[in-house]
Amino acid sequence: MTIDRRRLLAGAAAVPLLGALPMRRARAQAASTIKLGVLNDASGHYRDIAGPGSLACVRQAIQDFGSRGFTVETVFADHQNRPDVGVNIARQWYDQDGVDVIIDVTTSSVALAVNGVTREKNKVFLGSTPATSDLTGAQCSPNGIQFTYDTYMLAKSTGGAMVKAGGDSWFFITADYAFGHALERDTGNFVRAAGGRVLGQVRTPFPGTTDFSSFLLQAQASRAKVIGMANAGADTINTIKQAAEFGITRRGIKLAALLMFISDVHALGLNTAQGLVCTESFYWDLNERTRALTARVLPNMPQGLRPGMGQAGCYAAALHYLKAAADMGVAQAKADGRAAVARMKAMPTDDDAFGPGSIRADGRKIHPSFLFEVKTPAESRGAWDYYKLLQTTPAEEAFRPVAEGGCPLVRS
Repeated sequence: MTIDRRRLLAGAAAVPLLGALPMRRARAQAASTIKLGVLNDASGHYRDIAGPGSLACVRQAIQDFGSRGFTVETVFADHQNRPDVGVNIARQWYDQDGVDVIIDVTTSSVALAVNGVTREKNKVFLGSTPATSDLTGAQCSPNGIQFTYDTYMLAKSTGGAMVKAGGDSWFFITADYAFGHALERDTGNFVRAAGGRVLGQVRTPFPGTTDFSSFLLQAQASRAKVIGMANAGADTINTIKQAAEFGITRRGIKLAALLMFISDVHALGLNTAQGLVCTESFYWDLNERTRALTARVLPNMPQGLRPGMGQAGCYAAALHYLKAAADMGVAQAKADGRAAVARMKAMPTDDDAFGPGSIRADGRKIHPSFLFEVKTPAESRGAWDYYKLLQTTPAEEAFRPVAEGGCPLVRS
């Protein structure tokens, strides 16, 4: 068969045209796909309060959102509680992998760093498990929202309740990084405002501390009525266990678990945790909606864990973002993170984790907070029936007043 020059050129011209079709389809698919990145501690101190459980809750939000004309994908990474690792992952996700939103980000120092990268790239950061109230204060961002709790809320609820109950002298055992410092600061402010005294504090290296005995002995020697644990996750569990071993609570000293999760109580067991007071914004057995959400997500939770408030916050954050993206259009949501966050603030929130709520100008998602006491073994009806409700702080009172945080996004 003879192939003339005209046919050869025609065939050569057809090759790039045929190859372009899959490329065009890929571009079109990418343009109509929202990509959510779940970034947290998946292997260390905070694995049980975030980790794969946060990813399961984000995927549940996508399922509950349903199909509305665009695709939603997820990616997941472990930042190892290191700001440099978190920043590198965030940059790769935004610059190379097409991620539109980063959700969760345990560890306040990592969250503050990712918050900065997100603002630089004009993407969206939805923090659920970072606690520092600076995210809605001096370091607030038009590209970020803090969803679940913060150090001010925890300090006001748990710290305020302890002072009212007679705990007017405190000693802090503090994780030595941004979260611990902020929690100690905010709680100390509430203690002093209520007429109490802070007798001292000790900073514990994070991560890497497992033996808290010397720190507990310093706290005991201060003669403070309350030992405030400005830590979380495995550090809180180890502190409480070792305090029990030393018999510190038998000497009349109270332990204030300033940030404790349902998974921490499960790890401690009711014999050790009974009587502890803590603040959460979500409890799986709080009402019909929280029980319904838990039933849906439970088959995908790691090791049969019930979702904690940080993981529930990931569900609420992802769901509200997707509602905003659908409302404004996927193309605009992907193109302009600031516009997407502005739309989220303009829309009322409502989900099975927290019920109705709203998002303020400073990026603070507001909803009620709940002061719980851990049940005794005799009071519990079975596994995961751990809390009894002591008091509820309404949404408008639970968080720092918007004018007091120093957020530059708030107009005076």
